[in-house]
Amino acid sequence: MSGLWLTLLVLLIAASAVLLLAGGRRQRSVAEDRDKLNTTFYHQRLWELEEDEAQGVVGERAEMIRELQQTLLMDIPAGVKRDGRSIGGWVLIPGVVILFALSIGLYFKTGSYNKVVDWQRATSELPALRAQVMNPRAKPLTMEQLARLGLGLRTSLQRDPDNISDWLMLGRIGMVLNNGATAMQAFRHALLLAPGNEEIKLSYADVMSRSQDPEDVREAGVMLAEMSQQDSGNLHILSLQAFNAYAQQHYDRAIYVWQKMLTLLPADDRRREMIERSIGQAEAQSGKLTSRLALTVSIVPEAEKMLQNGGVLYISVSDGVSPVPVAVKKMPLSHFPLSLTLDDSNAMMPERLLSAQRQVQVRVRISRDGSASPQSGDWFGSSAVMPFDGHQQLAVETDRQQP
Repeated sequence: MSGLWLTLLVLLIAASAVLLLAGGRRQRSVAEDRDKLNTTFYHQRLWELEEDEAQGVVGERAEMIRELQQTLLMDIPAGVKRDGRSIGGWVLIPGVVILFALSIGLYFKTGSYNKVVDWQRATSELPALRAQVMNPRAKPLTMEQLARLGLGLRTSLQRDPDNISDWLMLGRIGMVLNNGATAMQAFRHALLLAPGNEEIKLSYADVMSRSQDPEDVREAGVMLAEMSQQDSGNLHILSLQAFNAYAQQHYDRAIYVWQKMLTLLPADDRRREMIERSIGQAEAQSGKLTSRLALTVSIVPEAEKMLQNGGVLYISVSDGVSPVPVAVKKMPLSHFPLSLTLDDSNAMMPERLLSAQRQVQVRVRISRDGSASPQSGDWFGSSAVMPFDGHQQLAVETDRQQP
């Protein structure tokens, strides 16, 4: 930064010197130029008179010379001093000030000064941030600190491009910051430096599997298949392989790998539940499942007497763990008991399908004014958490009133 400011200062001083020299230069007078021209003309005429007299053309040379001298005296008055006028240096000082102010102002406006300051800050904080992120007992870095650490690492890697650890760290920071391009570039550099490093290969395959470019996903699948042949029981490799197959819409392959993982995990391992949900999602996406939840909704007589025109029946299905619904349905009020069916078309999010659930809980609510938010006085009811295999039939009674 000091070098930048020194360069800027030198350029401004040079520009100011040119301005002062050009402004202080003695300005040549127009009258002075005219006097020189008249003098030259006078001597030219004298020479012509001498030539004419030598040829016998002029007989009164002395008289003509006196006339020329008088003409010259009239054109150049005696005693008048012809002097050029120069501009004083003090007159140009405001111009120099304006030059400095305008140049510095334009730099701050268009020169990305804030980014330069951020870059300097990241460079100076790099050792401390690196030590903090490497210390398992230290406080985790914030997203802003991670961004500064990434900027500092990129600067450091310009000087030391063979630092594998820094490339690997930069790639992981890119993944945390959801910057796939940075992560992919960093892991690729690290892999070029250490082609046999399995940790780098897995990280590279992971970020490529998340790419929007199908060719990147395909390339990652090839890498994972080669690694799986060498270490068929590695759960990390299998997990990435299943995710990669799912991303390529190879659902049968993804299901096969996830099922293989289930055979390797202990019965009480918490990861089994997540894998089973993933298998259900893959089966639903592949069209193998035709899960339907048949539902019968009834209402107590006290609630039926309070039904109003314009009321709405809201039905939501959850997994019994998360309060976020898996499937929802909205219907106008009609006669009770009411029979209906819910399936994947009623899903809230495509990644959380009804057919992928292993258990469900149903909640119904009657909104008298059609509001989506529960209101005091609304009647509702819910079922117990029930196992779900895609063919259940449940009954829910609306028997409670919202306080």
